[in-house]
Amino acid sequence: MGVLDGVRVVELGGLGPSAWACTFLSDMGADVVRLDRPGRDDIDFTDTWMRGRSQLRVDLKAREGRRQARDLLARADVVLESFRPGVAERLRLGPDDVRPTNPGLVYARLTGYGQDGPYAQLAGHALNYLAISGVLDTIGTPTSGPIPPLYYVGDWANGTMLVLAGILGALFERSRSGEGQVVDASIIDGAGLMLMQVMDLRRSGRWRDSRGQNGIDGGAWYYATYATSDDRAMAVGAFEPIFRERVLRTLGLPVDEPRVHDPRRWSDVREEVASTIAGRSQAEWETVFAGVDACVTPVRSLQEALEEPHLVARESYVDLDGRRQAAPAPRFGRTPSSPAASTVPFDPGSWALD
Repeated sequence: MGVLDGVRVVELGGLGPSAWACTFLSDMGADVVRLDRPGRDDIDFTDTWMRGRSQLRVDLKAREGRRQARDLLARADVVLESFRPGVAERLRLGPDDVRPTNPGLVYARLTGYGQDGPYAQLAGHALNYLAISGVLDTIGTPTSGPIPPLYYVGDWANGTMLVLAGILGALFERSRSGEGQVVDASIIDGAGLMLMQVMDLRRSGRWRDSRGQNGIDGGAWYYATYATSDDRAMAVGAFEPIFRERVLRTLGLPVDEPRVHDPRRWSDVREEVASTIAGRSQAEWETVFAGVDACVTPVRSLQEALEEPHLVARESYVDLDGRRQAAPAPRFGRTPSSPAASTVPFDPGSWALD
């Protein structure tokens, strides 16, 4: 009985960010039905984050398959598709095809480049969208060149969250107007939103276009990671001056205004901090900083993250289908979300199918 209890969602067989968006919707209580072509076998690796939906094998290229899909869409509250622009229209499943019989339908479309523009028909993945948007050029060190981040920077942060916000916003607006609408979400647009602060800093002269030369891209000594004596690492995220001072004092290093504030001293202070932290193990530094509010934390491995005391206390991971996986988020006080099994039987009665 989550916040979206009673909302019916049709997922037109997408992968990556669109599929994960439907996992959020399912966790929040929506009834999600995923349509996949018969014989499709490229989705096994997504089981854990495609939990909570039923799956129907429907050939959308066949007349009967399209009839089944339209029957579902006529009763749905939300449809999410991630085809290239024009594909849904060729299947006669586009907004103009299905919304006349269901004017309250929220028709969400998630693509890399958007529904229009010179690149709309191009293939791409998260790395390409980050490259085109300028995001990729900000990630790396002065000597490394651009470093490809994992998929969650492009697909998840810029795609999933964008279309999820669009769907929830459109559902809220529908509660007042009674009308659905089309949501055009693109990862390239999401990347632009993610760059807003960097662009503002750049306009004001507080951002250098060279990688690894800025306060939040690893250029500053107080926002970086440092190796410990046991080949582990500590993360120093002491962005504010008060935390920088606490870091230096805790490390036994001198604290004066130029060292805390002056970018011209960054490299000198970094060497001193690196040398000091390299003298002890990660566990030792964790103990040293345990009582210091200085934004210094150990860098956990993936296995350690599952055993991290804070995450265990908050039950941030749950056991489902014999797998340890992330618990639903955000958390709702009155109508909590709940993860469902990866495969949920389809209930035709709940969709009132003919």
